[in-house]
Amino acid sequence: MTQALRPRRMGVFGGAFDPPHRAHVDLARAALAQLGLDELRILPTGDAWHKLRPLSPAVHRLAMAKLAFEGLPSVVIDERELQRAGPSYTIDTLEALASEFAQPPPALYLLMGGDQWAALGSWHRWQDIAKLASLCVLDRPGAPRPAHDGVAAPIWLQAPPQDLSATAVREGLKDGRLSSQDLAALLPEAVARYISAHGLYGHPQPGPPAPNA
Repeated sequence: MTQALRPRRMGVFGGAFDPPHRAHVDLARAALAQLGLDELRILPTGDAWHKLRPLSPAVHRLAMAKLAFEGLPSVVIDERELQRAGPSYTIDTLEALASEFAQPPPALYLLMGGDQWAALGSWHRWQDIAKLASLCVLDRPGAPRPAHDGVAAPIWLQAPPQDLSATAVREGLKDGRLSSQDLAALLPEAVARYISAHGLYGHPQPGPPAPNA
């Protein structure tokens, strides 16, 4: 009698990653350790239907995602949402992942922050998302834990508390409040160098060395 195969445990972590910061990496690291994942898919968003602002060019966000997560084991940078026409809906990605792997289908674990969990009811086909994947939410001490009708409580992931947001990084660079030294504390080192080298978010590109006096 053949033994049933264990479903592959696959994490799914999507986001604009505009830019990816240290809290993103901490969440990925926590998921790998606490969920016993065989693989973690990192998916930069294509057409972000829920964002009012245009995203940075996909080529930059993809490059930064590769740099941010390259040191983590079992991580795969998945480009499908960047290549898909139309809005990037999480349910489309989950259904694709569930169908394209050999039987049995993978056990899917969808990673998100607390703000995304709170807004789950606004997501496209959110009830189907909850049926297809286990929802895994970054826990923050003192943060509210809202419930959603018909959705099981999520798996709460523990990671070092960091008050970081990509919005604050972009705005701080645009108005000059963040220096290169500040970036090193907020972003993976390779991402900070990439932003500086490409002059992203209004960060001035390094100029040529000054001539000798």
